[in-house]
Amino acid sequence: MKKAVFFDIDGTLMDERSFIPESTKKAIMALRAKGHYAFICTGRTKGFVRDAPLLAIGFDGMIAGCGTYIECGGEELYYHRLDNQKVRKSLAVLKKYQMPVILEGKEYLYMDYEDFKGNEYARKVKNEMKEYMRAITGNEDNWEISKFSAAGSEETYPLALKELEGEYDFLVHGPHAIEFVPVGFSKASGIQKACELLGVRRECTYAFGDSVNDLQMLSYVAHGIAMGNATPEAKAAAEYVTRPLHEDGIYHGLAHYGLI
Repeated sequence: MKKAVFFDIDGTLMDERSFIPESTKKAIMALRAKGHYAFICTGRTKGFVRDAPLLAIGFDGMIAGCGTYIECGGEELYYHRLDNQKVRKSLAVLKKYQMPVILEGKEYLYMDYEDFKGNEYARKVKNEMKEYMRAITGNEDNWEISKFSAAGSEETYPLALKELEGEYDFLVHGPHAIEFVPVGFSKASGIQKACELLGVRRECTYAFGDSVNDLQMLSYVAHGIAMGNATPEAKAAAEYVTRPLHEDGIYHGLAHYGLI
């Protein structure tokens, strides 16, 4: 019976330097050679998944933007786009609390870089995206996004979240990284939708993750696998804890379940 395995990117498939262990590449190729699905499942939107060595591994498809985008075999199966008027109102709230924003779409990311005042993460994103990074200001009529992220301070971000409560689900990675996802969407909802479209039963689903935006995914699938370098919360949500990323964690996790 065909099974489906879903992989988070950051901290799971690759580290903060974009390093991917050779054992991970070989394991995913072996998984697919056995006839199983291998899907990227990421909080990044499709427009932010451009790492050539990662994509060169070969995946059957991708769930991106916390379940707001699904593709398989290079074909778009589902997309939930945020209404631009709603985005404008949200940005007005965040501007009031001096929270700089990155808007995330399936083709481009949008950021007013000067608002981040030298923030290291903003610099990294700008360098990665290159010509696929556009300014927020001046492109209001061209925004195409499904989620966004913001930075704030411990004093201001709870106030902004309170104003936007009910509009979004929040994934807080500390005060300097908060994801705003449309209500009802998550990696878990994306997996559920993808499996419905592909005819994969829930008992045949597996997922690898390491952090806060993986919790619902790890709990939803039949077999949630946390990396050895995962947060305590991710490990608690998983059925099994494999080795860390740099110790062939993907390979050993797939081998543990007899998938390779």
